Amino acid sequence: MEQRTEETFSPYHTFSRAEWAALRQDTPMTLTSDEVTRLRSLHDRLDIKEVEDVYLPLSRLLSIYVSATQRLFRAQERFLGTEDIKMPFIIGVAGSVAVGKSTTARVLQALLARWPNVPKVDLVTTDGFLFPNAILEREGLMEKKGFPESYDLQTLLRFLTDVKAGRRPARAPVYSHLTYDVTPNQWVEVDRPEILIVEGLNVLQTGRLPKDGKAIPFVSDFFDFSVYLDADDDVLKAWYVDRFLTLRSTAFRDPKSYFHRYSQLTDGQAIETASSIWERINLVNLHENILPTRQRSDLILKKGESHLVEEVSLRRL
Repeated sequence: MEQRTEETFSPYHTFSRAEWAALRQDTPMTLTSDEVTRLRSLHDRLDIKEVEDVYLPLSRLLSIYVSATQRLFRAQERFLGTEDIKMPFIIGVAGSVAVGKSTTARVLQALLARWPNVPKVDLVTTDGFLFPNAILEREGLMEKKGFPESYDLQTLLRFLTDVKAGRRPARAPVYSHLTYDVTPNQWVEVDRPEILIVEGLNVLQTGRLPKDGKAIPFVSDFFDFSVYLDADDDVLKAWYVDRFLTLRSTAFRDPKSYFHRYSQLTDGQAIETASSIWERINLVNLHENILPTRQRSDLILKKGESHLVEEVSLRRL
């Protein structure tokens, strides 16, 4: 009875992988196998089949949403008697560390940029909006890196305001995963894209509402559509540890790497270190800040141990 009640009153339509894949219909594949390989991150199992079954139906759905939003925008212009700059359609991509957000964001960017009208599609990650390490260390927040309080929220909101207002160009800070820090005096310029994808851990994060009702408190207020990548805790931990082991023998070997000290760890030491970081930081952030935002998304992609999406939930209109 409880399960039936939850299904009856769920705000989502839930599809099996096969049911979702059928919604692709005649959406053409515009990526080659080599391009898909270049788009995926460490340990992701993304291949052409995954793009066909999961991301092409999503591309088709987004084309419907973007077209509908553009029609609504023009209708509002006629109502107001104005000629405003067309606002970009903004897509948020959220989820845990190691769940595959970067791959999903890049695949969506590549697919959407190859629609017949060749829209301009930009991608920004919220890593660049982290406070620099010097500030995090001063405030005692290095162990909270990736938590909501470690981000320069005002700068991120100002950036999104500039994008929505059509100011050109809007600038986003650059983050280096090698130095594990914001890169001084480097920027990504976003110049009036038709579509902007914003990827990050906490992009669907809520907060305490302002008592005066004036401020815009949430990053997600700027989103026209949002995607949450989901997986079970034990699966996420396994992916994180695997990624750490790979980085230990690759990127961590660079003397410039913030994590260079981990490059000489044995397998056992690396597994213990990665597990400790996961339990102490990433798992806490997941349960306190990220997972609670899952139900705020428009689409949930549920991944299994194989990294493949097994179930899709789409918010009802």
